[in-house]
Amino acid sequence: MVDRSDPEPTEASIRRALGRAATGRALDAGEASALLAARGPMLDDLLRIAGDIRDAGLRDAGRPGVVTYSKKVFIPLTRLCRDRCHYCTFATVPHRLPAAYLERDEVLAIAREGAAQGCKEALFTLGDRPEERWPAARRWLDERGYDSTLDYLRACAVAVLEETGLLPHLNPGVLTWSELQRLKPVAPSMGMMLETTATRLWSEPGGPHYGSPDKEPAVRLRVLDDAGRVGVPFTTGILIGIGEDRAERVDAIFAIRRAMREYGHLQEVIVQNFRAKPDTAMRGMPDAELHDLAATVAVARVLLGPKARIQAPPNLIAGEYDLLLRAGIDDWGGVSPVTPDHVNPERPWPHLDELAARTASAGFTLRERLTVYPEYVRAGEPWLDPRLLPHVTALADPATGLAVEAARPEGRPWQEPESGYGGRTDLHVTIDVTGRTDDRRGDFDSVYGDWAEVAGKVAPEARAGVPLGGGADSDLRAGLRLAADDPAALLTPAHEAKALALFGADGPALDELCRLADDARRDAVGDDVTYVVNRNINFTNVCYVGCRFCAFAQRESDADAFRLSLEQVADRAEEAWTAGATEVCLQGGIDPKMPVTGYADIVRAIKARVPDMHVHAFSPMEIVTAAAKAGVPVREWLLQLREAGLDTIPGTAAEILDDDVRWVLTKGKLPAAAWVEVVSTAHELGIRSSSTMMYGHVDHPGQWLAHFRVLAGVQDRTGGFTEFVALPFVHTNAPIYLAGIARPGPTWRENRVVHAMARLLLHGRIDNIQCSWVKLGDAGTVEMLRGGCNDLGGTLMEETISRMAGSGNGSARTEEQLRAIATVAGRPFRKRTTAYGHARA
Repeated sequence: MVDRSDPEPTEASIRRALGRAATGRALDAGEASALLAARGPMLDDLLRIAGDIRDAGLRDAGRPGVVTYSKKVFIPLTRLCRDRCHYCTFATVPHRLPAAYLERDEVLAIAREGAAQGCKEALFTLGDRPEERWPAARRWLDERGYDSTLDYLRACAVAVLEETGLLPHLNPGVLTWSELQRLKPVAPSMGMMLETTATRLWSEPGGPHYGSPDKEPAVRLRVLDDAGRVGVPFTTGILIGIGEDRAERVDAIFAIRRAMREYGHLQEVIVQNFRAKPDTAMRGMPDAELHDLAATVAVARVLLGPKARIQAPPNLIAGEYDLLLRAGIDDWGGVSPVTPDHVNPERPWPHLDELAARTASAGFTLRERLTVYPEYVRAGEPWLDPRLLPHVTALADPATGLAVEAARPEGRPWQEPESGYGGRTDLHVTIDVTGRTDDRRGDFDSVYGDWAEVAGKVAPEARAGVPLGGGADSDLRAGLRLAADDPAALLTPAHEAKALALFGADGPALDELCRLADDARRDAVGDDVTYVVNRNINFTNVCYVGCRFCAFAQRESDADAFRLSLEQVADRAEEAWTAGATEVCLQGGIDPKMPVTGYADIVRAIKARVPDMHVHAFSPMEIVTAAAKAGVPVREWLLQLREAGLDTIPGTAAEILDDDVRWVLTKGKLPAAAWVEVVSTAHELGIRSSSTMMYGHVDHPGQWLAHFRVLAGVQDRTGGFTEFVALPFVHTNAPIYLAGIARPGPTWRENRVVHAMARLLLHGRIDNIQCSWVKLGDAGTVEMLRGGCNDLGGTLMEETISRMAGSGNGSARTEEQLRAIATVAGRPFRKRTTAYGHARA
């Protein structure tokens, strides 16, 4: 391991930092690092400050003086791991184990013994993806029909819920956004220690994490963010004494604070001290000193604040209970009367009576909690999947969210909840008459995360009040020449400067750009302006994802919330067919109470009522979350939808296919790579899609160009896109605009340039470029038809999403009105099908 000098802070710098902390002033990294060196009377002062912050937080939480713990069993599902951490004795090699994994019956035997002893948590601990390193693990899974360790983990968690009633807490290591989505329905909480943000401890030979792909700090930080985006109550923490210096330790705490503030999902932060173990590469390293641990806990408390729940494992502190309580912890973690700590087997957990007595001697009361912390128990959705609520509420005190200590777990079915239909089901009509009830959700200040943290992630060139555009005149002239000669070449990296200059075009240059786009349109599809007679059907607006641009989503209890029954959806489809429609377009919120079969049931209900109706339904976000909920791959889920009668899917939920802007804009929506996977898989299965881009919010032209490159790449591989739809951001009621972060939608210049550039950049790949009359209005639509567009979209008959956001252009157009738009643009018109064929008369 690389030896780094860690200069000792001066006494004056420590006292200065103590003074700032005592008065509640924010500390910077240097001041926090100085406090880690506090000893003697200065450490006592630091502990007093941290303890006061902790006490204030417990009072605010309604449980003054209460320190918690979870009564658990430890289930080591597998001790195989693809990583090679140099301090770990949990991970081992196949020949030292009787089997690669515990069998399901062995898992249930441990859980049943725990339930009989009053435990309420089943802590699943396992190595990261062992099948990717060990053939024995791959073979064991294959023999039992599991694709991966995570598939087996999910199955075991369901079995524990159904047969014992214990609540699973999952620690499978690094997870992707999609994997978190798949596991959330089977576990009230999950966790992964961040450990450190010191990349050198992973990247340099001799470091404790060298040779361990899952210990790269950037990877683990991404997991913290993804868990927040998915809405998982999540446990994380730091491991001290593994070679990090003070600045690196503080950096890790600041990283945790950032994720905690942005998403509100970090239910617990563990500060764990390194203890050397025999038979490991780090057996000669000194243990982390306990006063160092206390100072770190105290600094974490000062930085993370009173709402944070901070834990130190009681079996690793050599009996120094009082010291850690003084330092500001408020939780002892999981303690088992049944199973050992398989990660630290040489250090047994204290007996619960001793833990209670030592806690009481420090002036606190020990209370049992569940694996999911009280704040999330009381909040329920969106933190807890509805299928888990009966298991959690059976063990929880509804007043406090803590455990009912006398309650004994009992197995309960893990099944779909009852989902009532109703609410404001006439919203599609009344939105144009009485409008929405309120301009924002009641949980506006909490559901979207900390707005200050969000604002800090916006690229400087994309911030509100910063004009977009620019580029050298020479690049602009060269770009116009290339647009005339070989427009699709503008997508190549060699011509990036020219493309960006064109995105900044204005005045005569913009007029020329639009003329070139219209020439390209004429070459590609002729002069016909096409439209489809269709109906939008939003079957629910209940959604807890928390997209920051969305004004459509409602909580179940909100005045404007609704769910349509299958009969109501089929009724609207039949009405549309009678009115001449050939397509219904269906999208809804990510409703946690939507049954697993709900999406296919909707398609079947429409096809049963109107067999020839084209069903254009379900965004990639709906598809990926539904597949995760069902526990099946996206391909299998799409096959089920295709068998039910799904014809095509909308390429919405794309927004901007750049995760840097995506995570600011959407908080919890699927990553760009997942969007690409869904549409690509759909195309491979013969399910075509549209493609879209929503622009004019916290984005900039460089991200627009990258987005078009992604679409072009998909089209080159699959040829499955039927059209591209440019979607101007409607800002009026959008939360991210109301918070003062987003721009007020695109300018008129930006609307013209985006539609024109879409035609040019996608030339030869996607022939049909659609403009949205809902967002642009009739006059704006005419102008886009003169600048590269050839399609008007549909009659819609109802449109709720844009209208909830504040669009003022109505919810429907008749065929005559759409034809009139084409006539004003000086173009012939043609009615089409969804796939741009000729429609029935």
